[in-house]
Amino acid sequence: MPAQVDKAVFGGGCFWCIEAVFQQIEGVLRADSGYAGGHVDNPTYEQVCDGDTGHIEVVTVTYDPAAITYHELLEIFFASHDPTTVDRQGNDVGPQYRSAIFWQTPAQEAAAREVIADLEARQVFGSPIVTRLLPPATVWPAEDYHRDYFLRNPGQGYCAFVVAPKVAKMRKNFAHKLKQS
Repeated sequence: MPAQVDKAVFGGGCFWCIEAVFQQIEGVLRADSGYAGGHVDNPTYEQVCDGDTGHIEVVTVTYDPAAITYHELLEIFFASHDPTTVDRQGNDVGPQYRSAIFWQTPAQEAAAREVIADLEARQVFGSPIVTRLLPPATVWPAEDYHRDYFLRNPGQGYCAFVVAPKVAKMRKNFAHKLKQS
């Protein structure tokens, strides 16, 4: 176990996609799907999908800051989803799919604001970034069947047509950050 371990919490649409992306990054020790930001304790997937709990599908990324920085995680996060759409990612529509960063420290909040300002200044996305920066919140773990979903179900329709292309794009753009097999 590394001398220091940090956590980052990202919401970028369906947590299957974000989890699959971060599981392949060197320095990431864990990527766990869950729900954050809502007003119901221990919500179920069905409750969150109804859109009434206020939760966002998130992934808690546990990482070794000596191997990868929070700034690098932010770069990967923004490259792995569309941060310009409100409450949607592609065909996934609803408040649970919003783009959000639950910063864990003031330094993470400052870093997120810096990265967003840089991306906006360079007009990387062509539309304004709508990613919400939110304070730390309880992350309720997703049900067991959501964990490692893409790894266990690569041929499932959603995985094949939505998750796999995002993972392939990340692997191409961040090949220098991939775990060694």
